[in-house]
Amino acid sequence: MEEAEANWLVHNQPEIWKNTYKYMFLSGYLTDRLTGKLADSVGCQVGYMPFDYKRKKWSPWYDWKWKAVPVEKSMLVDLVAPSEKIGEITEAASRETGIPENLPMIAAASDKACEVLGAGCLEPNLGCLGYGTTATINTTHQRYIEVIPLIPPYPAAIPSAYSMEIQIYRGYWMVSWFKQEFGHPERLLADEQNTEAESFFDDLVNQVPPGSQGLILQPYWSPGLKVPGPEARGAVIGFGGEHTRAHLYRAILEGVAYALREGAQHTSKRTGVQITELRVTGGGSQSNAAMQITADVFGLPASRPHVYEASGLGAAIDAAVGLGIHPDFKTAVAAMTRIGDTFQPDPKNRQIYDDLYQRVYLKMYTQLKPLYEELYSIKQD
Repeated sequence: MEEAEANWLVHNQPEIWKNTYKYMFLSGYLTDRLTGKLADSVGCQVGYMPFDYKRKKWSPWYDWKWKAVPVEKSMLVDLVAPSEKIGEITEAASRETGIPENLPMIAAASDKACEVLGAGCLEPNLGCLGYGTTATINTTHQRYIEVIPLIPPYPAAIPSAYSMEIQIYRGYWMVSWFKQEFGHPERLLADEQNTEAESFFDDLVNQVPPGSQGLILQPYWSPGLKVPGPEARGAVIGFGGEHTRAHLYRAILEGVAYALREGAQHTSKRTGVQITELRVTGGGSQSNAAMQITADVFGLPASRPHVYEASGLGAAIDAAVGLGIHPDFKTAVAAMTRIGDTFQPDPKNRQIYDDLYQRVYLKMYTQLKPLYEELYSIKQD
């Protein structure tokens, strides 16, 4: 936990730390400003804190986390479970924000946990893919299971549940990178039509057959599930004279889908529950090409929720249950969420992707790891 913000403050701004009365996440600070309560949601405790993820409360005195961060128990705020009342809007907050005074404030959870709930993924067989800067796959379980050993699952937006998450760092960040480095024609066109360049990228995907004619990308840009050390590197292999920037763009979408499929298989192995359906959220889910590639790579139906920014909906579901508008989360999800477009896997494309995934993609890192380690050992500017 060397990267903990508390440790940074102790070493770089000791006077501020010396005068710190309470230490909390931004969600706790905003709760205090809105309600006057020094409290936070259990569902927001995602970070370097002495928090017991299994029991969903502050760690007992003997937990090693107290030695890893310089936080005293007296510095921590009260914790409230998602869907429970955390306070009421104060007169001062009402005056500053326009929110009605005395309006109940209901605890929700982190943005990712709310996104999973807003996508309607209550059951462990539903995989929630987040197509944002960091691509993720989450499943909801009632049991505490460490999908990656020693890495705890996060609190779900449902009090009784845990959210198993595997991240692909810089997943759909690659789309922004491609736009900057190779998307000049689409950027010009977007300026002319006053729209986003990404809206034209599906045309690039459709110029290239499934599998990108042998061009395969592995998005291991940072340490993660398979690359725990600093030697983490990504790779693009299979270049030939037939490849264009359109091939590279399709290979990016396919590579992220391969990595998420690997994460899904690892999750299923650890939990004993097979993922049978996918819900895809985030900006990347607005691409029909990305959705079809996802369905084909996984060999599973992939659906968009009816809103692609599902985090806000998940928080609203917490509020609806907390206020008694709906009696439980199952009822609330049934009433407040619905499936939008669903993309079914194409059998022919599925076979191509399965061959590439099993026979090439899964072997790439093992084959290239010695070279990555050499690259890491050679000091370069």
